[in-house]
Amino acid sequence: MQVSEEKEFTIQKRRCLIVWVYSLKQLKTLKRYGLIHYVSRRMKYVVIYMDEEAIESSEAKINGLHFVRKVERSYRPDVEMNFAEKIGTKEAYQYEKEEGFEVEELSTKIRLAENV
Repeated sequence: MQVSEEKEFTIQKRRCLIVWVYSLKQLKTLKRYGLIHYVSRRMKYVVIYMDEEAIESSEAKINGLHFVRKVERSYRPDVEMNFAEKIGTKEAYQYEKEEGFEVEELSTKIRLAENV
C-alpha cells in the first residue's frame, strides 16, 4: 500500500529580534522563543529569528523577563531592497534641493562583473 501525499512548501515570513540582556546565563530560556542566530558576549545581546505571526506576543513575553534589558525589532523586512531603478536618478536623493547643489540625472546601465 502506497500513500502519495503532496506536501506544499511555503516560505514563512520571519523577523529578527535583538534582545539586550544583563547576563548571558539565561540563553536556554531564550531558545524557546525562536532560533538563536547570534550571541554577542562582549556587548551582551542576542539575535533571535521567529515567525512574523508570533512576534507581537513573543516580544511582550521576552520584554517581561527579568534578565532582559531591552528588545528591538529588525526593520529589514520593511525596507525596500530594489535599488535598480533608482541608481543614477534624482529619486536616489530624498532630501530637499539645497542652494547651489543640483543633481544631474544619468542613464546608468547595470553591468555584471564578468562583462566589464
